[in-house]
Amino acid sequence: MKSWGVAVALVAAGTLLAGCDQVDSAVNQTNSAVDKVSTCTEALGLADLNPLVDGDKLKARAQDKERRLRELAADVKEEDVKNALLGMADSYVQVQKEHLEDAGVIARWTKRNLEKLDGLRKACT
Repeated sequence: MKSWGVAVALVAAGTLLAGCDQVDSAVNQTNSAVDKVSTCTEALGLADLNPLVDGDKLKARAQDKERRLRELAADVKEEDVKNALLGMADSYVQVQKEHLEDAGVIARWTKRNLEKLDGLRKACT
């Protein structure tokens, strides 16, 4: 009888440990989803850039947005979201190099950035 008691205890312990693994997996998936949502929310909030401000101020804001987008990309696990964030960051690097006095330059950058933003939205859904 004692050997049956030990066997039952071992089976119960094994079942409990398997259940813990499933719970851990579910918690990790939930944490990953929360991280993705918070990353996407912050990144989408960074997507604005007002071309009507002083050129130096515009470049400084673009530099800050580029830095923050790269930080977010470093923290996110999903490759499609990471790539979308890095694409947007590259777009902000590009605007820092442009001659912002030209309305055509701003219009082309805005069009490209909207495409990048659309890619981020798709990756985030």
